[in-house]
Amino acid sequence: MADFGGTELETFRAEAREWLEANFPMSLRGQQEEPEGPDEKSADREAWKSAMGEKGWGTPAWPKAYGGGGLSREQAKVLAEEMRRIGAYNPIGGMGVVMFGPTLLEYGTEDQKRRHIPPIVKGELRWCQGFSEPGAGSDLAGLQTKAEDKGEYFLVNGQKIWTSGAHLADWCFCLTRTDPSKKHEGISFLLIDMKAPGVEPKPIRLINDTTPFCETFFTDVKVPKENLVGPLNGGWTIAKRLLQHERQGISGAGGTSSGNPYYMPGPQLTDLARDYVGLDETGRLRDGDLRRRITDHLMEAQAFALTGRRALEETKSNQGPSAASSVLKNVGSKLRQDGAELRLEVLGQQGLGWSGAGFTPDELAIIKVMLRGKAGTIAGGSYEIQNNIISKRILGLPETTQKG
Repeated sequence: MADFGGTELETFRAEAREWLEANFPMSLRGQQEEPEGPDEKSADREAWKSAMGEKGWGTPAWPKAYGGGGLSREQAKVLAEEMRRIGAYNPIGGMGVVMFGPTLLEYGTEDQKRRHIPPIVKGELRWCQGFSEPGAGSDLAGLQTKAEDKGEYFLVNGQKIWTSGAHLADWCFCLTRTDPSKKHEGISFLLIDMKAPGVEPKPIRLINDTTPFCETFFTDVKVPKENLVGPLNGGWTIAKRLLQHERQGISGAGGTSSGNPYYMPGPQLTDLARDYVGLDETGRLRDGDLRRRITDHLMEAQAFALTGRRALEETKSNQGPSAASSVLKNVGSKLRQDGAELRLEVLGQQGLGWSGAGFTPDELAIIKVMLRGKAGTIAGGSYEIQNNIISKRILGLPETTQKG
């Protein structure tokens, strides 16, 4: 048995350090995530992404048979430590890594895993999620997008909403209605090629002037039978597992900024407060009330991060993500909203800008992140729905009835 607590783990640390120093471009040191815009791509970014993809270390604990790193939990932890040491970020992310990949590894056929996992590991394809519909948001099982059995293929018709990155995605993992006579037991999990005839994503512009979400229309889309994941009408079980991965990812717990739509760009909150509010003669933040609230926020954020690390270790075990992902999702989205509000308060009038020469890029980013973050308590299951899940499934509390 490998002695991962001693010599062999230190040998791996030396190997990881040597490989990172040879392959990570120092021009990228300290950067936190892959930019979305093609104009921001660089030769160094592409080389780093290619190297991590080929090595499999972008998904360090995934099976080596499908291109993953095949590392143990202890080795993956060492790799993360060594990446932090030199300021390296993980260039392999997105829904394929955070949500779909782990689910397919559990429920997919061998052919499906060999076809779809390697491109995810290498960051070659983008995935989007076809779950919510205009009439099926909180009540997801009420979805009506139909997939009719036509012998050699399913014929899909319907509409999805809030499909993140659908206009940029190559593939969609999608919930469809295959048995209209049943609710939860009539749903199937299909993989749909976004370039197939009849697929039409339409971007939705948000209040912060970005278009991360789409309406997605399916009109007579032919989906091969081999793109059915799990049994026919067995999609709800798979969807529940994937939603656990999604909530873990949205919470940001134990992860990096990559793939996190509510990542806080720019300087740290404490640095902003020092620069915009100023310090008193003792070296403390001049505004005592603001100082207390920032301290409380940072303490809560640290407790959240530590809890997230523990949950992440549970995720890497054979048990998969626990029900705690629902707790982390709510706490994480609220923390990000509170942090964004504090940043805006610290900026004062410099936090009111939308464009123009009178504002720095960081100042403009902070107001837009604050606006974007308001959706955090809705996306991936609303705050109220998640509280219901916590009360029923985690705490085991009885349902209450309203007496009128």
